Amino acid sequence: MNTVKITSGDLKGRSIQTPGGHTHPMGERERLALFNMIAEFLPGNFVLDAFAGSGALGIEAISRGAGFVVFMEKDARACKTIEKNLIDLNLYPHKGGVLKYDVYTVLKTATDRWGIVLADPPYDQYDEKKLQVLARVVADPGGILVLSHPGEAPEMPGLKLLKTRQYAVAHISIYVK
Repeated sequence: MNTVKITSGDLKGRSIQTPGGHTHPMGERERLALFNMIAEFLPGNFVLDAFAGSGALGIEAISRGAGFVVFMEKDARACKTIEKNLIDLNLYPHKGGVLKYDVYTVLKTATDRWGIVLADPPYDQYDEKKLQVLARVVADPGGILVLSHPGEAPEMPGLKLLKTRQYAVAHISIYVK
């Protein structure tokens, strides 16, 4: 297994494991930039890490003060890796929990709303229409969606695009309700 380092906050410098396989954690430079862009929204917020993979985005959010993170991932191996990372960092169960679900299926009918939705979907399965389901679980008012995507920022129904930044192939867009 490979590892990635937490870039900032209380857990800065700590390493977490990645599950390998089809998961590809966002690079350190991109994660640092992303969390610098949303730093003001993090303290105490309830966060969904959709397509969680290694849990790097959600753990970064906790490191910077998020109140609680739900890690949603459909791959069983990735879920076990996230749970191990949370336990190793003494974050489980009081700061985060893991749900083994398909984001697209569950969010169609979810009644929960999150102050911050972090989404770094696999680019080889990228589908703008399916991703629009993320917009429906962003809390109103003032909730945000942070989306990593290839190419131009997709439309998100009911959300306003605040900014987009490009890092090599990846684009990071922030939307607000």
